[in-house]
Amino acid sequence: MTPDVIFHAAAGATGIVTGATALFTRKGSRVHRTAGTLFFIVMMTAAATAIWLAYKINYFGFMVAGVLILYLLATGWMTVRRPPGQTGLFEVGAFLLVATGSAASFFFTLQSVQNGTALLGGIPGFIFSIVAALAAGLDLSVILRRGLSERQRIARHLWRTHVGLFAAVGSFFPGQLQFFPEFIQQVRPIILLFIPSFLIIGLMFFWLARLFFTGWYRKRAAVASTAAPEPARAPA
Repeated sequence: MTPDVIFHAAAGATGIVTGATALFTRKGSRVHRTAGTLFFIVMMTAAATAIWLAYKINYFGFMVAGVLILYLLATGWMTVRRPPGQTGLFEVGAFLLVATGSAASFFFTLQSVQNGTALLGGIPGFIFSIVAALAAGLDLSVILRRGLSERQRIARHLWRTHVGLFAAVGSFFPGQLQFFPEFIQQVRPIILLFIPSFLIIGLMFFWLARLFFTGWYRKRAAVASTAAPEPARAPA
Protein backbone atom coordinates (compact mmCIF):
# COMPACT_ATOMS: atom_id res chain seq x y z
CA MET A 1 0.00 0.00 0.00
CA THR A 2 2.21 2.80 -1.31
CA PRO A 3 1.13 6.46 -0.92
CA ASP A 4 -0.12 6.69 -4.50
CA VAL A 5 -2.23 3.55 -4.05
CA ILE A 6 -3.70 4.91 -0.81
CA PHE A 7 -4.45 8.24 -2.49
CA HIS A 8 -6.14 6.47 -5.40
CA ALA A 9 -8.23 4.29 -3.07
CA ALA A 10 -9.29 7.30 -0.98
CA ALA A 11 -10.36 9.21 -4.08
CA GLY A 12 -12.31 6.21 -5.35
CA ALA A 13 -14.05 5.68 -2.01
CA THR A 14 -14.96 9.37 -1.84
CA GLY A 15 -16.28 9.12 -5.39
CA ILE A 16 -18.58 6.26 -4.39
CA VAL A 17 -19.99 8.25 -1.45
CA THR A 18 -20.52 11.47 -3.40
CA GLY A 19 -21.85 9.57 -6.41
CA ALA A 20 -24.38 7.71 -4.27
CA THR A 21 -25.43 11.02 -2.72
CA ALA A 22 -26.03 12.55 -6.15
CA LEU A 23 -27.82 9.40 -7.25
CA PHE A 24 -30.34 9.28 -4.43
CA THR A 25 -31.10 12.99 -4.00
CA ARG A 26 -33.61 15.06 -5.95
CA LYS A 27 -32.31 15.84 -9.42
CA GLY A 28 -31.45 19.50 -9.83
CA SER A 29 -31.42 20.23 -6.10
CA ARG A 30 -28.50 22.00 -4.44
CA VAL A 31 -27.41 18.79 -2.70
CA HIS A 32 -27.49 16.91 -6.01
CA ARG A 33 -25.44 19.57 -7.79
CA THR A 34 -22.88 19.87 -5.00
CA ALA A 35 -22.47 16.10 -4.67
CA GLY A 36 -22.22 15.80 -8.44
CA THR A 37 -19.46 18.39 -8.62
CA LEU A 38 -17.49 16.68 -5.85
CA PHE A 39 -18.06 13.32 -7.55
CA PHE A 40 -16.65 14.69 -10.80
CA ILE A 41 -13.53 16.10 -9.11
CA VAL A 42 -12.63 13.06 -7.03
CA MET A 43 -13.45 10.55 -9.78
CA MET A 44 -11.31 12.41 -12.30
CA THR A 45 -8.55 12.22 -9.70
CA ALA A 46 -9.15 8.51 -9.13
CA ALA A 47 -9.12 7.76 -12.86
CA ALA A 48 -5.94 9.79 -13.42
CA THR A 49 -4.13 8.00 -10.57
CA ALA A 50 -5.40 4.67 -11.91
CA ILE A 51 -3.70 5.45 -15.22
CA TRP A 52 -0.48 6.26 -13.35
CA LEU A 53 -0.62 3.02 -11.33
CA ALA A 54 -1.29 1.00 -14.50
CA TYR A 55 1.66 2.70 -16.18
CA LYS A 56 3.91 1.73 -13.25
CA ILE A 57 3.12 -1.95 -13.72
CA ASN A 58 3.03 -1.65 -17.54
CA TYR A 59 -0.61 -2.78 -17.78
CA PHE A 60 -2.01 -1.23 -20.95
CA GLY A 61 -5.54 -2.54 -20.40
CA PHE A 62 -6.02 -0.64 -17.13
CA MET A 63 -4.55 2.47 -18.72
CA VAL A 64 -7.17 2.30 -21.47
CA ALA A 65 -9.91 1.78 -18.88
CA GLY A 66 -8.72 4.83 -16.93
CA VAL A 67 -8.69 7.02 -20.04
CA LEU A 68 -12.21 5.82 -20.94
CA ILE A 69 -13.53 6.75 -17.48
CA LEU A 70 -11.85 10.16 -17.71
CA TYR A 71 -13.51 10.68 -21.07
CA LEU A 72 -16.98 9.60 -19.89
CA LEU A 73 -16.84 11.79 -16.80
CA ALA A 74 -15.52 14.83 -18.67
CA THR A 75 -18.11 14.60 -21.44
CA GLY A 76 -20.92 13.89 -18.95
CA TRP A 77 -19.92 16.97 -16.95
CA MET A 78 -19.51 19.16 -20.04
CA THR A 79 -22.91 18.11 -21.37
CA VAL A 80 -24.83 19.90 -18.61
CA ARG A 81 -22.74 23.03 -19.13
CA ARG A 82 -23.36 23.29 -22.85
CA PRO A 83 -26.57 25.14 -23.77
CA PRO A 84 -28.96 23.10 -25.95
CA GLY A 85 -28.07 23.16 -29.62
CA GLN A 86 -24.40 24.01 -29.21
CA THR A 87 -21.08 22.17 -29.71
CA GLY A 88 -17.44 23.18 -29.83
CA LEU A 89 -13.87 21.99 -30.09
CA PHE A 90 -14.27 20.01 -26.88
CA GLU A 91 -16.77 17.64 -28.51
CA VAL A 92 -14.58 17.21 -31.58
CA GLY A 93 -11.54 16.43 -29.44
CA ALA A 94 -13.53 14.01 -27.28
CA PHE A 95 -14.73 12.16 -30.38
CA LEU A 96 -11.21 11.81 -31.80
CA LEU A 97 -9.90 10.61 -28.42
CA VAL A 98 -12.53 7.94 -27.83
CA ALA A 99 -12.55 6.73 -31.44
CA THR A 100 -8.77 6.27 -31.33
CA GLY A 101 -9.02 4.64 -27.91
CA SER A 102 -11.66 2.19 -29.12
CA ALA A 103 -9.52 1.07 -32.03
CA ALA A 104 -6.40 0.80 -29.84
CA SER A 105 -8.24 -1.18 -27.16
CA PHE A 106 -9.67 -3.61 -29.71
CA PHE A 107 -6.28 -4.15 -31.37
CA PHE A 108 -4.49 -4.65 -28.04
CA THR A 109 -7.15 -7.05 -26.76
CA LEU A 110 -7.11 -9.07 -29.97
CA GLN A 111 -3.34 -9.30 -29.82
CA SER A 112 -3.48 -10.41 -26.17
CA VAL A 113 -6.00 -13.13 -27.02
CA GLN A 114 -3.76 -14.41 -29.80
CA ASN A 115 -0.77 -14.43 -27.41
CA GLY A 116 -2.73 -16.14 -24.67
CA THR A 117 -2.17 -13.29 -22.18
CA ALA A 118 -5.64 -11.75 -22.25
CA LEU A 119 -7.49 -11.26 -18.96
CA LEU A 120 -10.61 -13.48 -18.81
CA GLY A 121 -10.25 -14.37 -22.46
CA GLY A 122 -10.24 -10.74 -23.54
CA ILE A 123 -13.87 -10.13 -22.52
CA PRO A 124 -13.18 -6.97 -20.45
CA GLY A 125 -11.07 -5.48 -23.23
CA PHE A 126 -13.68 -6.14 -25.89
CA ILE A 127 -16.37 -4.64 -23.64
CA PHE A 128 -14.31 -1.48 -23.23
CA SER A 129 -13.82 -1.34 -27.01
CA ILE A 130 -17.55 -1.67 -27.65
CA VAL A 131 -18.50 0.97 -25.07
CA ALA A 132 -15.89 3.35 -26.47
CA ALA A 133 -17.10 2.75 -30.04
CA LEU A 134 -20.70 3.41 -28.96
CA ALA A 135 -19.65 6.62 -27.24
CA ALA A 136 -17.68 7.70 -30.33
CA GLY A 137 -20.73 7.13 -32.54
CA LEU A 138 -22.90 9.21 -30.23
CA ASP A 139 -20.27 11.96 -30.13
CA LEU A 140 -20.18 12.05 -33.91
CA SER A 141 -23.96 12.32 -33.97
CA VAL A 142 -23.83 15.29 -31.58
CA ILE A 143 -21.24 17.04 -33.77
CA LEU A 144 -23.17 16.46 -37.00
CA ARG A 145 -26.43 17.66 -35.43
CA ARG A 146 -24.61 20.65 -33.88
CA GLY A 147 -25.88 20.04 -30.40
CA LEU A 148 -28.58 18.30 -28.42
CA SER A 149 -32.06 19.02 -27.20
CA GLU A 150 -32.62 19.46 -23.46
CA ARG A 151 -33.91 15.91 -23.03
CA GLN A 152 -30.99 14.45 -24.98
CA ARG A 153 -28.56 16.44 -22.83
CA ILE A 154 -30.04 14.94 -19.67
CA ALA A 155 -29.83 11.43 -21.14
CA ARG A 156 -26.20 11.90 -22.17
CA HIS A 157 -25.31 13.22 -18.72
CA LEU A 158 -27.18 10.36 -17.03
CA TRP A 159 -25.62 7.40 -18.78
CA ARG A 160 -22.07 8.72 -18.79
CA THR A 161 -21.99 9.61 -15.09
CA HIS A 162 -23.70 6.34 -14.15
CA VAL A 163 -21.09 4.35 -16.06
CA GLY A 164 -18.39 6.31 -14.24
CA LEU A 165 -19.96 5.43 -10.89
CA PHE A 166 -20.35 1.81 -12.03
CA ALA A 167 -16.61 1.67 -12.72
CA ALA A 168 -15.82 3.08 -9.26
CA VAL A 169 -18.10 0.62 -7.47
CA GLY A 170 -16.85 -2.32 -9.52
CA SER A 171 -13.21 -1.40 -8.96
CA PHE A 172 -13.70 -1.05 -5.22
CA PHE A 173 -16.01 -4.00 -4.57
CA PRO A 174 -15.32 -6.72 -5.61
CA GLY A 175 -12.27 -5.33 -7.47
CA GLN A 176 -10.37 -4.83 -4.20
CA LEU A 177 -11.74 -7.91 -2.49
CA GLN A 178 -8.37 -8.87 -0.99
CA PHE A 179 -8.55 -5.88 1.36
CA PHE A 180 -11.93 -6.86 2.83
CA PRO A 181 -12.45 -9.11 5.88
CA GLU A 182 -12.18 -12.84 5.26
CA PHE A 183 -15.88 -13.50 5.80
CA ILE A 184 -16.69 -11.14 2.90
CA GLN A 185 -14.07 -12.75 0.67
CA GLN A 186 -15.73 -16.13 1.22
CA VAL A 187 -19.15 -15.00 0.00
CA ARG A 188 -20.68 -17.62 -2.26
CA PRO A 189 -21.88 -17.35 -4.95
CA ILE A 190 -19.41 -14.68 -6.01
CA ILE A 191 -22.10 -13.01 -8.14
CA LEU A 192 -23.52 -11.50 -4.93
CA LEU A 193 -20.50 -9.23 -4.73
CA PHE A 194 -21.55 -7.59 -7.99
CA ILE A 195 -24.96 -6.50 -6.69
CA PRO A 196 -23.87 -2.87 -6.02
CA SER A 197 -22.55 -2.56 -9.58
CA PHE A 198 -25.72 -4.10 -11.04
CA LEU A 199 -27.77 -1.66 -8.96
CA ILE A 200 -26.02 1.31 -10.58
CA ILE A 201 -26.76 0.03 -14.09
CA GLY A 202 -30.35 -0.78 -13.13
CA LEU A 203 -30.88 2.75 -11.85
CA MET A 204 -29.37 4.14 -15.04
CA PHE A 205 -31.93 2.29 -17.18
CA PHE A 206 -34.69 3.33 -14.77
CA TRP A 207 -33.88 7.02 -15.17
CA LEU A 208 -33.48 6.75 -18.93
CA ALA A 209 -36.85 5.00 -19.21
CA ARG A 210 -38.45 7.62 -16.97
CA LEU A 211 -36.93 10.36 -19.07
CA PHE A 212 -38.12 9.05 -22.46
CA PHE A 213 -41.25 6.99 -21.74
CA THR A 214 -43.10 8.78 -18.92
CA GLY A 215 -44.42 12.26 -18.25
CA TRP A 216 -41.65 13.01 -15.73
CA TYR A 217 -39.64 15.17 -18.13
CA ARG A 218 -42.68 17.16 -19.30
CA LYS A 219 -43.62 17.94 -15.69
CA ARG A 220 -40.02 18.92 -14.92
CA ALA A 221 -39.85 21.19 -17.97
CA ALA A 222 -43.21 22.78 -17.07
CA VAL A 223 -42.04 23.53 -13.53
CA ALA A 224 -38.77 24.99 -14.83
CA SER A 225 -40.56 27.25 -17.32
CA THR A 226 -42.96 28.45 -14.63
CA ALA A 227 -40.12 29.25 -12.25
CA ALA A 228 -38.06 31.08 -14.89
CA PRO A 229 -38.30 34.89 -14.71
CA GLU A 230 -40.08 36.64 -17.54
CA PRO A 231 -37.85 38.65 -19.89
CA ALA A 232 -37.93 42.39 -19.33
CA ARG A 233 -39.99 44.38 -21.81
CA ALA A 234 -38.78 47.51 -23.46
CA PRO A 235 -40.69 50.65 -22.46
CA ALA A 236 -43.42 51.66 -24.85
